[in-house]
Amino acid sequence: QGQPVESGGGSVQAGGSLRLSCAVSGGPISAMGWFRQAPGKEQEFVAASGWSGGTNTYYANSVKGRFFISRDNAKNTVYLQMNNLTFEDTAVYYCNSDIRVREGLGLPFGSWGQGTQVTVSS
Repeated sequence: QGQPVESGGGSVQAGGSLRLSCAVSGGPISAMGWFRQAPGKEQEFVAASGWSGGTNTYYANSVKGRFFISRDNAKNTVYLQMNNLTFEDTAVYYCNSDIRVREGLGLPFGSWGQGTQVTVSS
């Protein structure tokens, strides 16, 4: 697998929406997903999707019901639809090409993308 490449970040007002994309070149992709890091804070798990997607998806409590992860396996791409964004969602969002979920928490084992900035203004 190649390095993930993220896109779709930007600036939005609170309550708005953004969709992030993460494409990985080469080979079938396993469980992929997103982490984020806000200024002055540690990196945190956001969402992950297994190969089949659907119910095989996992979310951090802070984004459940607002963020939705999906994937297009034919394109080796994972998407993160972010709705009802708040100031607290402001962060750099990173895609990881191999996430293992343990007790609902995603752990990164794959390659990282370069990150994409999401800024939410109140």
